[in-house]
Amino acid sequence: MKAERIFTPYHIGNCEIPNRLVVPAMVANMCPDGNATEQYIRYHEEKAKGGWGLIITEDYRINEHAAGYPAVAGLWKEEQIPSHQKLTDAIHRHGSKIFCQIYHAGRQANRHVNGGIQPVSCSPVPCPWNKEIPRELTTEDIRQLVKDFGTTALNARKAGFDGVEIHAAHGYLIHEFLSPNCNHRIDEYGGTYDNRMRFLREVFSEIRTQAGPDYPVIIRFSAQENSEGGRGMSESRQMLRDMEEMGADAIHLSNGMYGVRSSLGIVASFFQHHGWNADFAAEAKSFLHIPVITVGRISDPCMAEDIIVSGKADFVAMGRASLADPHWPKKARSGCNNEIRQCIGCLQGCTASTYQGVPIYCMVNPELGHEFELDYSQTPSAKKIFIVGAGIAGMEAARGAALKGHQVELFEKNSTVGGQFISAAYPPYKGEFATYTAWLYRKIKKHDNIHLHLNTELTAHMVRSAKPDKVILATGAKPIIPQVPGIHNKNVVLAEDVLLGKSDTGMNVLVAGGGMVGSETAAYLGMQCKSKVTVIEMRDEIALDMEAGIRDDLKDCLRRCYVDILTGTSLAGVTEEGALVKQGHTVTLLPCDTIVLAIGTRAFCPLKDELEGICETVTVGDAVKARQAIQASSEGFYAGYHG
Repeated sequence: MKAERIFTPYHIGNCEIPNRLVVPAMVANMCPDGNATEQYIRYHEEKAKGGWGLIITEDYRINEHAAGYPAVAGLWKEEQIPSHQKLTDAIHRHGSKIFCQIYHAGRQANRHVNGGIQPVSCSPVPCPWNKEIPRELTTEDIRQLVKDFGTTALNARKAGFDGVEIHAAHGYLIHEFLSPNCNHRIDEYGGTYDNRMRFLREVFSEIRTQAGPDYPVIIRFSAQENSEGGRGMSESRQMLRDMEEMGADAIHLSNGMYGVRSSLGIVASFFQHHGWNADFAAEAKSFLHIPVITVGRISDPCMAEDIIVSGKADFVAMGRASLADPHWPKKARSGCNNEIRQCIGCLQGCTASTYQGVPIYCMVNPELGHEFELDYSQTPSAKKIFIVGAGIAGMEAARGAALKGHQVELFEKNSTVGGQFISAAYPPYKGEFATYTAWLYRKIKKHDNIHLHLNTELTAHMVRSAKPDKVILATGAKPIIPQVPGIHNKNVVLAEDVLLGKSDTGMNVLVAGGGMVGSETAAYLGMQCKSKVTVIEMRDEIALDMEAGIRDDLKDCLRRCYVDILTGTSLAGVTEEGALVKQGHTVTLLPCDTIVLAIGTRAFCPLKDELEGICETVTVGDAVKARQAIQASSEGFYAGYHG
């Protein structure tokens, strides 16, 4: 299917958007005092360079205490306008349009991020994540907030934004007023449907009054809350009709609210299917007469094209896809779909950064957030760089070095690239993890200044002979083998070998180690309809090294596959009959055919000491310390980029 319709223009109000591709608002955490920083401007400008039709900036706070994150932008005062004018000018230079999303975080905040005050909401119901009980707003407070929304919208227009998006989704303040799950007031702002809608109506009216009747205003809205007792699509239909009657120029239909774990939350992981919100958009479009924007795990050009051609939506928003590859539109338009660096739904950077309160980052795109400081011009003094290991860290190091014009020799002792990340694509729901490895491999082969040596183990003697300027050590990690009786028996295998099809397990399997690798391996075995799969974990919970929502989805998967989970349990030994497991002071035999080891890994870098005094070395990724792939990709890329 050729992507064509997604590149046709379409109007939102009086604003013509050059194509149907939208970057939705995502927390970037780059503006500590509300002003647009150079980092923030270049981060968004890269997407405009890449050809996105509409960029919607995230969470502009309407006053100094409205933030839900420590460094979101703001336009609550005129002094902030000039910095944001620089942003809109930068976007417009590349032909894209830019809307400003304005919001108040409401209860989804805490004293550490909103200026040291108690969060506020329509009712004193705490956010499941932030835990603080919010102060219930008075009617006087509400009227001031309404004015604040209008002032911020006016300032956005003065700063050159082409329109504004009212954030009425995801559990923030306006959403809280709309929700029967959050709003328990009995005054004019609660108690009935019309009263729950009142705050949004007043905000919309004030924006029209202050910013002008011709200024495009769209509303971001959750089709369903997916929370206990929350709003469903039936009432959302009613609200959508009322939003159109208010005069909204478009609806940006999202889903969920924060505090809901699992793939039904706002930012869907690899557990959620692609395009999962599109049917909600299609339902809304069946009765609305204004444009509808859909969003949610859309990353392939043909899928985006189908959504537009089939009439499910008028625009397709792709947040995480734009992080993974800001140049997605240009590549899709030229038919170079294989050149697109795909989001894999890992959430290791895009959501983790919000918890950490740091600028946004991405596993598959280590350049993200660094656009303002990267210079891809060729170095005047090219170096000869040797890289040991062609896993994620090694391939990113090779790519980074090659982009700067260095000569790269990449050594891999195995017959293929990818390292441990190859097996990461085998557990259920994670097949698309292979797209990152495949993309890197294509890049490696495309660069004339990268020479890949498979089945070749670099030695200190080779380094002495070739005299490279630098050696980057990306040798990864090795599995930890517990020193217990019988551990070298034939019925003991490694999790990676099981995933890669190198070891058969029989029908009754015990997985020792309930971290991410062990839990995912158990799910993989459970899906193969084994007669019995058991995971043992010495801690009180499994998969503690995973994002909370993903962990909940994985636990659901394990339950569906009838996998038994024993926490507070460790491996004490192995016999021909099975595993000796220890719970407290008691050791018992669990009969099984095979014991699969997933205890963890330990950094492996024997060449480091051998090369001391011979040449400059840099160690990256798991060769430093066993961690997640996101550290490997970043450390690898920048070790190569800096030459």
